[in-house]
Amino acid sequence: MDRTTLWRAAALQALGVAVLGLVLGLTLSHGFFEDWGWLAGPAAWALCAAVTARVLGLALVPVLVGAALAGVPSLLAVLVGAHWLGAAVAVGIFAWWCARLAARGAAGAAT
Repeated sequence: MDRTTLWRAAALQALGVAVLGLVLGLTLSHGFFEDWGWLAGPAAWALCAAVTARVLGLALVPVLVGAALAGVPSLLAVLVGAHWLGAAVAVGIFAWWCARLAARGAAGAAT
């Protein structure tokens, strides 16, 4: 596992999600999220993951797979009313995934 990538991925994803969530929350009505939150949330999460992949130089498709898998606990948290706690857990899982990808990439490049 690449610890530098772990912390950078966590910071980038958390910052991206927080900023995008704040912008969307300030510009769109509460009704929008009641009707379209199921689509807007995962789309925002994936967009932030794509930016994280780009900044860290990681392959896009494996990062998006990791983002989708990390989003599952977040979905469960949303269902029980702990949306932001789920997002924090998902950021941790996503960062771990990215760190593993980076380590595998480095190991593959060394051989």
